[in-house]
Amino acid sequence: MIRIMIAEDVRILRETLSAVLELEADLEVVAQVERGDRIAAAALAHRPDVALLDIDLPGLDGISGADRLRRELPSCRVLMLTGLARPGYLRRALASGVTGFMLKHAPTDQVIDAIRRVHGGEQVVDPQLALAALRTAESPLTEREAAVLKAAATGAEADEIAVLLSLSRGTVRNYLSSAVMRLGARNRVDAIRIATDEGWI
Repeated sequence: MIRIMIAEDVRILRETLSAVLELEADLEVVAQVERGDRIAAAALAHRPDVALLDIDLPGLDGISGADRLRRELPSCRVLMLTGLARPGYLRRALASGVTGFMLKHAPTDQVIDAIRRVHGGEQVVDPQLALAALRTAESPLTEREAAVLKAAATGAEADEIAVLLSLSRGTVRNYLSSAVMRLGARNRVDAIRIATDEGWI
């Protein structure tokens, strides 16, 4: 029996997925959570073999939840579900120890097959996502621009980033401006979005 935990914030999707999985003789849903910051506690309490995590969760995103799960319950394999085919998500997920990555709208039989394969030790990636990741261009950002933009993505202000990266406040502002220009972004927020979606930060 494969024990499964589902993390999905949309109740009807969570309950429907659970009901469909429970129809399979070898699958058992042992926990359901609607927030990313509840993933680790639920996993430790119920000890699932496979965690199905939505990427966009309140409290803590699914990738960060997967990273925490890898540290706190390494025996649990993670199959990430996403509604968006963003190469950056795939790269971040794989770096966080995720063993499967599927689109939410994939046919149910494919998701069930992915659960079994991930449980069996395979790495499963939706072909559409893999192709999108392969087509993604190299980052136009310099190493410093990427580091500054990544720090800005956490909400840190220029003064905080300067301290964190041992730079002057003016240099931080220059790096942020050049990152915006290189990415053809409208502003810093748009630059962070572009770089995150592409997996450059």
